[in-house]
Amino acid sequence: MSTTTTTPPIAPAPTSPLNASRTLATAARVLRQLRHDPRSIALMILVPCVMLFLLRYVFDGSPQTFDNIGASLLGIFPLITMFLVTSIATLRERTSGTLERLLAMPLGKGDLIAGYALAFGTLAIIQSTLATALALWGLGLDVTGSPWLLLLVALLDALLGTALGLFVSAFASSEFQAVQFMPAVIFPQLLLCGLFTPRDNMHPVLEAISDVLPMSYAVDGMNEVLKHTDMTAAFVRDTLIVAGCALLVLGLGAATLKRRTP
Repeated sequence: MSTTTTTPPIAPAPTSPLNASRTLATAARVLRQLRHDPRSIALMILVPCVMLFLLRYVFDGSPQTFDNIGASLLGIFPLITMFLVTSIATLRERTSGTLERLLAMPLGKGDLIAGYALAFGTLAIIQSTLATALALWGLGLDVTGSPWLLLLVALLDALLGTALGLFVSAFASSEFQAVQFMPAVIFPQLLLCGLFTPRDNMHPVLEAISDVLPMSYAVDGMNEVLKHTDMTAAFVRDTLIVAGCALLVLGLGAATLKRRTP
């Protein structure tokens, strides 16, 4: 009597949580799409520069005021624009069904979020470089520290805006709702970050809230460059917190990403 040996089916190899080739392919696709969207590119690249230019001449009679707040706004403007563009662009991908088709392929959520972050991060580098160069050499922003440290904080702020935009897009069902998240996510941080008054002058409750908001540390980092010639321990702490918040929010964005909007 012969026996027949059956070979069990081979299970498909599990998709790794993050794959470099898939991430790079996603980033390349997003950049190709953005290339055909000049309005988004203009919003990301030019608007922070235009806002800094206007701010400089708003305080034309008081250059010291521009020096005091220009460095802080050099980090805030990129954060706001990257938040707005990233949240809308990601939501548009989901409502059109693009994300559903992509996630049906061997493409994990981590690959998708990392690809988006890489694509928008590339634009953030260009944006931050142009805005920093304009502020320092075009508008005469006077800082004590290294311009490279100023650029580093501006870039981290733009990446944080990208991460926040990717995260909140999961909770919006339309582009209008994505824009509505700005008052809820960005405006409180703008009011409590120390731009208008030192945080230790606020009500204790508001000061405690500001201590957990990433924009507060972005402004603190800019102020460290504004006042000190060398890299201080406070600057290192502030930049690490901003970078850590960006990574944390990207992780939350991958965990909450939806295939499509119902």
